[in-house]
This record gives sequence, C-alpha cells and structure tokens, in this order.
Amino acid sequence: MERITVLLADDHMIVREGIRALLEAEDDIEVVGEAQTGRQAVQLTKRLRPDVVVMDIGMPLLNGLEATRQILKAVRATRVLILSAHGDDEYIRQAVILGAAGYLIKETSANLLSKAIREVEKGNAFFSPSIANRLHCLSLESPEECVGLRRKKAGLSSREVEVLQLVAEGKANKQVARELGISVKTVEKHRQHLMSKLDLHDTAGLTRYAIAAGIIESHVQVTIL
Repeated sequence: MERITVLLADDHMIVREGIRALLEAEDDIEVVGEAQTGRQAVQLTKRLRPDVVVMDIGMPLLNGLEATRQILKAVRATRVLILSAHGDDEYIRQAVILGAAGYLIKETSANLLSKAIREVEKGNAFFSPSIANRLHCLSLESPEECVGLRRKKAGLSSREVEVLQLVAEGKANKQVARELGISVKTVEKHRQHLMSKLDLHDTAGLTRYAIAAGIIESHVQVTIL
C-alpha cells in the first residue's frame, strides 16, 4: 500500500508530537517531517514534497497563511490542510482564497483529522463541520468585500508580507536581513514601501496592521498593547 506522506507545521512541539503519535497509528499515513515555523514549512515542503501539509496559522517568522501561499505556488502537487485554534471567518476566507484544501479546528477528533488528510490527498476539500456550515454564507461575499484581504487591497508582495511579519515580531533590520538572506538596505527599502502603501508612519503602526490583518497573533508583540 502506498502511504500518504504528511508534513506537520506547528510551532508547539507538544502539538506536533501529539499529532505524529495519532497519525503513526494509521497504516496508510506517514509523517515525513516537522516544521516549527512557516518558513521552515516552505523549505521542507520544497525538499520533501509531501502529499499533505498539516498547517497551523499562528507561527513565528512566517505565518501559516503566507506559508500556504508560497507552498502552493512552489509545489503544486502538495495539498495544504489548515489545523488551527482559530475559527474566525476572516482566517477561513483567507485560507480558502489562498488555496487551502481544508480547514480543521484543533478541537477536532483524531479520526476526523485522518479522514481529512485522506480526502484532501484525493483532491477533495474537507472542513470541520462547524466551518462547513458557514462556508456557503462566506462564499456569498466577493473577495473584495472580505475584511481579511486588506493585504491584497494594499498590494503587498510576498516578500513585503515576510518583512512585515518579522518587523511586527520586534526584529531589528539586521535580524530581518539575516533571516531573509537580504541586505539591510533592502530591508529598509521594504519598510519604506510598506509604510507608504499602508499609509503608516512607525513600527507600532505596522505591528497594529499586522495584528489586524491576521499576519501575526496579538500576543506576539505585547509592548504596544
């Protein structure tokens, strides 16, 4: 029997260990890797090319939604299944629009997670029952009406979103440059472009925007609250 290969992406080791233990009990599913940041998830997906990535949303360095966008652009055969504590309409809209094949709430059962992995690997969509009941209503709204697409309206590039998250997490320009493998001058240019596009004037403003847009979680940067 050919097994379904899975990459786990979650910043909490205990969560990854728990999911791995559950999935390893399934004869047809194999966990081939684990990522603790969105950036690592993208890198490992490119290298391992798993059938399914089980992706958390709130992760450091690169959030799960942006990681999903980059993964689906780079490795078209891989399917992304969101597994998150967040069940807000905004996150669901963004995940669906970015191409996630399914969305589960972390309170879901092990059996439902295994079933979801099998379904998305086949090319089907799969959502937690509570989310599935709301999807029809959500689909009635056009993308331009979605509050969660402020990033799209502002015309931010994938790189600008990466810089925005790192800045909002409190990292200095040198740290951002080192993390992304670019020069400090390039980071400074990205920050200037971000402030211009978003009509913001300081790091605190960028951080508040990143929280409102769901790019980082509100507890990540507590100094401005």
